[in-house]
Amino acid sequence: MIGLELEGVKFAYPSREILHGITFKAGSGEILGIIGQNGCGKTTLLKCINATLKTSAGKITVDGTDVSVLSKREIAKRMGFVMQTASTTFPFTVYETVLMGRYARKGLMESDSEEDERAVYQAMRDTGIVKFADRDIDELSGGERRRVMIARALVQEPDILLLDEPTLHLDINHQFDLMDLITRLAREKDMLVVLVTHDIILAARYCSRVIAVIHGRIGAAGSVEEVFTEDNMRDLFDIETEIREDARVGRNITIIGKYHGDDSNFEEDDPLDKGEGHEGKGND
Repeated sequence: MIGLELEGVKFAYPSREILHGITFKAGSGEILGIIGQNGCGKTTLLKCINATLKTSAGKITVDGTDVSVLSKREIAKRMGFVMQTASTTFPFTVYETVLMGRYARKGLMESDSEEDERAVYQAMRDTGIVKFADRDIDELSGGERRRVMIARALVQEPDILLLDEPTLHLDINHQFDLMDLITRLAREKDMLVVLVTHDIILAARYCSRVIAVIHGRIGAAGSVEEVFTEDNMRDLFDIETEIREDARVGRNITIIGKYHGDDSNFEEDDPLDKGEGHEGKGND
């Protein structure tokens, strides 16, 4: 049973503070979704969790061990991190790309072993990409490349998988395929998955718990039912929604449009309702 705990975590760049005292706990088998608008600190939070960024205050522990005292190799044994985009400088094959993830389990000058090969093929089987093993990664589609990067994280044999916008730029059927894969990995490998996403509909369908970040603070946290309410969607995203339970998919969110607050005030401020901008105007 893995345990991730954040207590009063803050992070600041020289010009401004991004995270303001983030506190939560998560454990094995969970899919913890982190949602929020652009610039609220979601990706920064992921980078603090795996110590890519150094926190300015607070504490992050994995099974009671402060991540700030761990080496990069030790962190990589505990956490796999899949970024939004991954570029390759050279035309590596899929097999070679996945094999790169074994660096955390090997010595600096240690040759590839049979154990490494078994781990790579197991990760490729888990993610459904064995058939691409000898293909150049640059030949693959966006969804296929995303699976390769998840496989590369899996060969690290981590207890925690950190995913930054895993469905970004994927068409809808590949989004569902990828989220089904993530759900299966969390269940079968008893992993903790922490994923950042803008997609509230997918988050409501696939996450077991959700944290909503607003201006670097936790605005709402809890179960899908607790976080995804019509009031929270207005407060967090400035959108009007209709939310109901659906026996087929669970929490079902229909996005109606942007929330304008008091409708009467919105209409009063509309220049078209006052006839402004029409008199004396021809076609430009």
